[in-house]
Amino acid sequence: MTQLGLPETIQACLFDLDGVVTRTAVVHAAAWKETFDAFLREREGDGFRPFDAKGDYDEYVDGRPRADGVRTFLASRGIELPEGHPDDPPDAPTVNGVGNRKNALVLEKIRTEGVEAYDGTLRYIDAVRAHGLRTAIVSSSANTRDVLRSIRADHLFDVRIDGVVAAERGLPGKPRPDTFLAAARDLGVEPARAAVFEDALAGMDAGRSGHFGYVVGVDRVGQTDALYTHGADRVVKDLAELGGGA
Repeated sequence: MTQLGLPETIQACLFDLDGVVTRTAVVHAAAWKETFDAFLREREGDGFRPFDAKGDYDEYVDGRPRADGVRTFLASRGIELPEGHPDDPPDAPTVNGVGNRKNALVLEKIRTEGVEAYDGTLRYIDAVRAHGLRTAIVSSSANTRDVLRSIRADHLFDVRIDGVVAAERGLPGKPRPDTFLAAARDLGVEPARAAVFEDALAGMDAGRSGHFGYVVGVDRVGQTDALYTHGADRVVKDLAELGGGA
């Protein structure tokens, strides 16, 4: 293993955004809960079963593209909605409408509460780049560019594959490996020579199925065992644990 805590063969590092680089996973979880609880209350009345911001979030939503998260969670409750259109209003009873309601809440929370970065991650990325490895940000969020600019971190990544780029290229999201594979391809490295850094179970699945050279799970919420079960080669609570002077 190198000073970075990675196999000698690794030439590039692919980082998820929410929960790995930024402290926005909790913001997303809160926005999903507010969105789904309002939807379920409208549909089923006050006796509805609320969205679990831990179990339901980890199992059905975390790491997935927005529309996939809507479909997957509602399917778990036996609910199917029409797809609608990407510009559906937030109160539309469609997959896109529910997703747009959640996105509006996230943007409002980010505007009012701001975005914080994990300092250990930023120091680790600096160390990775100082050692000559290339870097990419890989996120299902369509707000990735704005979030990176808000924490002055957009210069830390050679490639960005996010919700916007995925839509333009027709790439399916996590747990499929396509966005990570696209990042490796854009960096000019084989998947076997790239490391994936993820906090979501769907991201672990993507790293495993994409046959990447090393998959690091970042455990921010006490799910170490689940991260290993879903394909992590190593799990840390902070990337500073990997070394590199981070």
